[in-house]
Amino acid sequence: MAVVGSSLGGFYATCVAEAIGCKAVLLNPAVHPSRDLAKYVGEQTAWHDPGEHFFFEPHFVDELRALEGGQLARPENYFAVIAKGDEVLDWREMTGRYPGARIKLLEASDHALSDFDSHIDEVFDFLDLA
Repeated sequence: MAVVGSSLGGFYATCVAEAIGCKAVLLNPAVHPSRDLAKYVGEQTAWHDPGEHFFFEPHFVDELRALEGGQLARPENYFAVIAKGDEVLDWREMTGRYPGARIKLLEASDHALSDFDSHIDEVFDFLDLA
């Protein structure tokens, strides 16, 4: 089993991988979501549908904080693809969260990793799926 996650999904993938000891591929993973999302407490608009609203509750921030972990138990289980051109998250924080892990640091790209197709073979190799 392995998990793959992007952004907040990368944060959750790290939580799962730490809990069960599986491999994880992280794509521009969120590192401090409780800090970064605290400013969004309240009514929000869905990014994909401006007519859709939801309420981001303060206890969601507490739940994220409770999930933030310390050092990785098995850094060799992680492969992070991190873009210096990420317009949402700081690449230095992302790389700093995963010492000892395999990291592919992209000089450009973006938060969505719009060029992800050029990295998929390395993801498959890491997961031993090739």
